[in-house]
Amino acid sequence: MTSLQPYLDRLPLVAILRGVTPEEAPAIGRALVEAGFAIIEVPLNSPEPIESIRRLAAACGSDALIGAGTVMAPADVEAVAEAGGRIIVMPHADPAVIAAAKRRSLVCTPGIATPTEGFAALAAGADALKLFPAEAMPPPVLKALISVFPRGTCFLPVGGISPDSMRAYAEAGAAGFGLGSALYRPGMSAADVGARAATFATAWRRLGMPGRQANG
Repeated sequence: MTSLQPYLDRLPLVAILRGVTPEEAPAIGRALVEAGFAIIEVPLNSPEPIESIRRLAAACGSDALIGAGTVMAPADVEAVAEAGGRIIVMPHADPAVIAAAKRRSLVCTPGIATPTEGFAALAAGADALKLFPAEAMPPPVLKALISVFPRGTCFLPVGGISPDSMRAYAEAGAAGFGLGSALYRPGMSAADVGARAATFATAWRRLGMPGRQANG
């Protein structure tokens, strides 16, 4: 079974490549890996996402945890796994999707916005909790959530995260972040994505918390 923690230890930033095409994916993936990124997801509402995941896994699968975001149904999990994906990221916390990911020994990070959703997701087998949308849940909310969850629960805020906004969340206990349009927008070159990735990686390392695990 794939473990999430070794990838978080390397750099706990998840690259979200919403809108990437299969033709672009390998070069962008390599640029991200060169910048230190170890986790890359292709949301399933991107063009030909399964093919992008297949090509990313072939190009970068030995160096990074590749998988899918915006996973909505158990059947999607099967398609991702067959393409070589090893992580399932969800905007919600459907136990059926989490169970499907665990049956395939994949890492699963469901989206949660309340304690009820978070505890249910952990009970279903979630490896980490995606705090989404982070714009609606500022650092004090994360700190309050961490105070009642089991020690070591991994929270990853996603939504509106920038290099400048990471410190407050990290100090509240975030284990890492999912990075969307501030890192990648459709049509960007691999070089431009790599430059933005390097900026985020530098910002994280300047926090002095490399590989930090939430609440632990």
